[in-house]
This record gives sequence, C-alpha cells and structure tokens, in this order.
Amino acid sequence: MARVTLKTIAIKTGYSITTVSRALAGYSDVSPATREKIVAVAEELGYYPNLTARQLQKQRTDTVGIILPTFGPRFADPYFSEIIAGIGDELAQQGYDLLISTCPPGPGELAAYRHKVEGGRVDGLIVIRTRRQDQRIAYLAQTSFPFVAFGRTDLDLDFPYIDEDGEAGSYELTRHLISLGHQRIGYISAPPDLMFAHFRLQGYRHALTDAKLPYDEQVVVYGDLTRRGGAQVARRLLSLTPRPTALIAANDLMALGAIAVAREAGLEIGRDLSIAGFDDIPPAEITSLTTLRQPIYEIGRRLSQMICALIRGQTLEQSHVLLKPKLLVRASSGPPLHT
Repeated sequence: MARVTLKTIAIKTGYSITTVSRALAGYSDVSPATREKIVAVAEELGYYPNLTARQLQKQRTDTVGIILPTFGPRFADPYFSEIIAGIGDELAQQGYDLLISTCPPGPGELAAYRHKVEGGRVDGLIVIRTRRQDQRIAYLAQTSFPFVAFGRTDLDLDFPYIDEDGEAGSYELTRHLISLGHQRIGYISAPPDLMFAHFRLQGYRHALTDAKLPYDEQVVVYGDLTRRGGAQVARRLLSLTPRPTALIAANDLMALGAIAVAREAGLEIGRDLSIAGFDDIPPAEITSLTTLRQPIYEIGRRLSQMICALIRGQTLEQSHVLLKPKLLVRASSGPPLHT
C-alpha cells in the first residue's frame, strides 16, 4: 500500500500542497471550511505526518531526555520503574516522547549530557538522584537549556526542582522507633555523595539528639541502594555486640536486604529486630515494611509538567517544590524485647 503524502491529499482535494500543509499545521490563513475538508480527507486516507520533517520545521524534537545514573542491571529497582512510568505517562499526554539513556556516574557522564544538549537530541532534560556537588546541574545551569531535577544540591545555584523532605521524614521515622523503646538504632545510609543521603542521615541524627541518645558511628554504615548491598552491611550491624534492636535503611531495597539477612539469622522481624525503610516501593507493602511514602509516580508526572512548561517558554508557578513523606507503620517495627 502506497504511503499517503501531502501530494496525495492535494490531488484528492484539488488544493495545492502548500495549502494542504498549512491547513494540517493549523495556520490561521486557511479558512475553516477548507481546513475541515482537508482534515477529513487526510483522516479518510489514513495520513500520518512526517514527524522528522515537522520537527525540523519547528527546530524541536518533541522529546524529553532522562539519563539514569545506573551501575549494571538496575532497572530491577522499582524506584526507577515508578518514576519513569510517571514521567512517560505525563509526557505522552502533553505530546512529547521520552528518551531514556543510562550512564554510570563517572568521567563519561558529563559528556553524555553535553551530547544530548549540544547535539540537539532532546528539547529538555530531567535529572534524578542529585548529588551534593552535582556537575550535571552545574553544567546545565550555565546553559539556557530547559531542565528540572528530582532533588537538591549543595551548589549555590538556583534551578527548578521537586524534592521530598528527607530530613523531616527520617526524623519522624527515627522518633517512631524511639517511642517504641529502641535506643540502639542502626542506620544504613545511601552513598554519601547523594544529596538525599545527607538529608536522611541528618534527620536520623537530629532525632537521636532530641531524644538525648548518642550518635554512634559504629552503627552507621553505607550501602549501595541495592537489596544485595543492604544485606551485606546489615550482616555487619547484626554482628555487633550489643547488636542494634532496630535498623533504618535509607531506601526500601536495602531494608528488604536487611530483612532477608535477619530472617536467615533466625530473628523475627518486628519482634526480635525492627526494620524500616524509605520510599514505599510496591514490595514494601507485601513484606509489611514500615517505611516513608513518597509518591514517586506522581513526582514523575509533576516533573514532566514542569519540563514541558519550560520547553514552551512558560514561567513556572512554583520552581522549588518540597514534599513531606508520609510515615507508614507496619508490622516490621515493634517494641524491643528488652527496654
């Protein structure tokens, strides 16, 4: 079957190719009656516009990019799946495509961003998992290229972002465990260069201080945000004497790894050992994990709304959005056996 082109429609309607093109593009110099006839014939023939040609004409790609800072097969992380679903669904509604790339943090990462920006591959970028000294943000902030971030940085730069108040959430979670009677609470942190790791650890520390409990570096370890990494460092915490009566992990995957290790050791979760996480990914509810919910899917949608507005040259009503996570108490946390 021959491809339907503007010329095909022009022959069928009796109008010039220029008139057909302008009618389908919505130009105001084409009368409503003419446009209606041309559109009807285009639909009848099954015409699909040449997106590449249209994008060249507009000098836009109608595409938003996101570069996932991943090591290895990290798409198994439900966090990424949730946020990509939210971003992609909203972009589709707004008429944009999503270009997903992966690049591990390191020397080649900035080049990947320059390739997207200076190569005109996308109209805007969404940055996730921001770092304290984030060179991606530093580079994008010095350009006029539209971008939004999920997270803040330590850099003295003003840029549009959505973030969750990890400090407030972690504080509330730690206070919850303290209120149950826990005094020796282990903490599994995210990698320290990540900005959210700093805020969540600060919340834990402040809660201990306000409860007049000591901050013990021996029970604070750093994981890699994976289930396996959480399991590895949880073994170290559970080998301490005395061992913590509760563990907090900076994300749910590491908390799930800690649960697996504790069960291997014959501990009953919520009774012999309390464990809590952060994010409320889908497996958290299945395992009755006490955690802090941040609406990852909705955050993805809001990030897309912001980047689309910036691409269109609109002013954001709110360029800095800080959301408070919600504490969800489940069966994985309970009073210690001995208080």
